[in-house]
This record gives sequence, structure tokens and C-alpha cells, in this order.
Amino acid sequence: MRREELIDIINKEKREIYISATLKRESQYFTELLFNTFFDSETDTEKALIELAAVFLKIRDLACPEIKGKPCKTWDDFTEAIPDLFCRLKKDAIAILKNDPAAQSVNEVYLAYPGFYAIAVYRMAREFYNLGLPLIPRLMTEFAHQKTGIDIHPGATIGESFFIDHGTGVVIGETTVIKDHVKIYQGVTLGALSVKKEYKNTKRHPTIEENVTIYANATILGGKTTIGKNSIIGGNSWLTNSIPGNSIVNNTSKVEIIAKKHD
Repeated sequence: MRREELIDIINKEKREIYISATLKRESQYFTELLFNTFFDSETDTEKALIELAAVFLKIRDLACPEIKGKPCKTWDDFTEAIPDLFCRLKKDAIAILKNDPAAQSVNEVYLAYPGFYAIAVYRMAREFYNLGLPLIPRLMTEFAHQKTGIDIHPGATIGESFFIDHGTGVVIGETTVIKDHVKIYQGVTLGALSVKKEYKNTKRHPTIEENVTIYANATILGGKTTIGKNSIIGGNSWLTNSIPGNSIVNNTSKVEIIAKKHD
């Protein structure tokens, strides 16, 4: 195939799908700078906020070309939410410190805990999601997913003092509702029973009430599934039905140890 013909074919396909690598790259930079503005003592807050406003305007114009160049009300709305956002993130960090015996300080949580990073990016992205900004919230949480292995959709509703320990492989779907003081461990999936496009505007993911603990590799599916408050879900459990409050769910398996015969 001639090079000119190949170029024409590729350009035609690109015009039909339109993907901007710049938008993805700048969204990742924006996410990292936003996190550092909140938690890195070496990041100059005033300078960072000025840069964040400029970068946000750039990615907003890329994501929403129909409003390119117009005043950025979305950024102003986000900055109004920052004090409350700080308060919620501090509660998350304290919850991790209180619940993880390996955590020595809040500073360690900020610096070394992938669960906190994923929660922080989710809460930032959630503010933009609530303001109706398309695509960028997903790019933000997907960047956190790449860095931590924790996949939280920005559409999920998550209460205060949320704790993710270890975190690798955690999946929290778009319509999940998680109340206050919930703890989850690595490999937990809060997902949908069925993935069909016609279910787009329905509640597909479970509701987790207050003070629930969900241990490693548990799977909870379905928009009608509710885990009652103060319940404990054991590791490797599989749930597609609701359970009442104060329940304990165990996935038991028989372990048989057979001693080797000595010759």
C-alpha cells in the first residue's frame, strides 16, 4: 500500500472517532498537580492554583469544544467546594490511620497509601462529575486506576471516613452507593449483575450501608442488593441478594490436610 493511501485511510478513521492524546495527557498532569496542591508541602499553593486554572481551561476546551473560550464557571464552582473537600479527605485519612495497624501517621497515609490516593482523586473528580463536566472526571479516576489498581467510577456515591486497605483490584461501579465508615479490602468488586446498554440510566450497582466491612476478593452485585449496616462480609464471598444489618457472611471451604507417610 502506498504511503499516501495509508495516510488517507488513517486520517479518515481518526476524523470519525476523534481522540485527543493531549486531553488525556493534560488531564493526568492536572490530576497530579491538584493532588500535590492539596497535600505536598513543597508545592506553592498560589502558583499551583494559577496553573491549575489555566490547565483546566485547556482540558475543558478540548473536552467541550462547543464552549471553547467562554468563562470557566466550572472551575470557579470547584474552588468553592475545596474547603469541604479537604474536610472529607482528612476524615478518609484519619479512618485509614485508625483502622490499619500498619499506619504510623497521617503523613504516611498521604504519601504511601494507594487507597487514599484513589479516594482523593475520586472525590476531586466527583465534584466535576456533579457539575456536569463530561469525560474529564473519567480521565482523572482512570489515571488513579493506572497508578493504584483501584477503579472507582466518579459517578459512585461514597460517604465519609472511607477506608480502602491495600486496594489492588478494587472495582466500584458508577451507581454504587457507599454510606459512612465503610471499610473494603483488596480485590473487592461492587458491580452490576448484567452489563447491558439499556440499563444505562438505572441503578445497577449495590448499596453498602454504614459501618460495613468487606474483606478481600468479595463480590457484591446488583442495583437492588443492599448490605445492611454493621455487617461483615468475609473474603471471597459472592452476594447478589440483600442481607440485613448486623450480619456476618462467610465463604467456607473445606481444607483437608493429609500427612505424608514416611518410608
